[in-house]
Amino acid sequence: MLKGVAFSLFASLLFGYMYYFSTLLLPLSGTDIFGYRIVFTLPFVAAAVFLFKQKMALIAHLKRIQRQPHFALAFLFTGALMGFQMWLFLWAPNNGSSLSVSFGYLLLPLVMVAAARIIFKERISRIKFLAVLIAAVGVISNIALKGEISWEALVICVGYTTYFVLRRMWKMTDLAAFFLEMLTLLPFCAYFAWQVDISQVQQSNPHILVLLLLLGLISGTALNSYILASNHLPMNLLGLLGYVEPCLMVGISLLIGEKIDAQSYPLFICLILAMLLIITDGILQAKTRQ
Repeated sequence: MLKGVAFSLFASLLFGYMYYFSTLLLPLSGTDIFGYRIVFTLPFVAAAVFLFKQKMALIAHLKRIQRQPHFALAFLFTGALMGFQMWLFLWAPNNGSSLSVSFGYLLLPLVMVAAARIIFKERISRIKFLAVLIAAVGVISNIALKGEISWEALVICVGYTTYFVLRRMWKMTDLAAFFLEMLTLLPFCAYFAWQVDISQVQQSNPHILVLLLLLGLISGTALNSYILASNHLPMNLLGLLGYVEPCLMVGISLLIGEKIDAQSYPLFICLILAMLLIITDGILQAKTRQ
């Protein structure tokens, strides 16, 4: 159990640090960084498929595509959804949107709880229902005060929820499916990386090549650490520990100079309260099982 907690926290720290790390890669754009990230992370994902005994799952997916060629479109679509989220994660810190994306990640688990209840008819506890209501109050207050909720937060909530719902509906929830999704992104990301004039970038950032290699190492290590954590922890605890990352993202957003405007205070407070309720519910459920 302690080993699993350590792996999960280590993964969250690395993912959180990667949020800040993208600011060190200027003058590369978010698209450039995204391209290099996929190119350098894919070997780690391929290694994880074999390390965590996902080879048979990979073969099963390939056979399914062979029987139903149109099913390849499912991987293209979910790969595109996932890829856009990864791009937004790297684009936001250098474009004044890191807090908006952080709020999206804080809101995401609550939207997923609501989606599970509506789409899959999963029962949810009263505490979780209350958490969803509080988050909804925060969103409504943000719309009332600002006239809208940031498109970045909406993209995170709607995009990732759609991604996870489709993966579950199409039985694509394993690591092998994730590898195939990343593989669909490789041609585009290889082009994004190839079209960068790296010699010109080196003039303003002499250590860019080393930093890009570190980006791949951080991303790959974080992913494998999270997989190791999932093998040692019950899903409930793994989900609770997942809140560490968006909290770090908020802190990093403030560290790099963004500020929470007064109109966003109600949303931020509601999300924190909802998060605390979700954590409390998870702890109570864990004690009940014991």
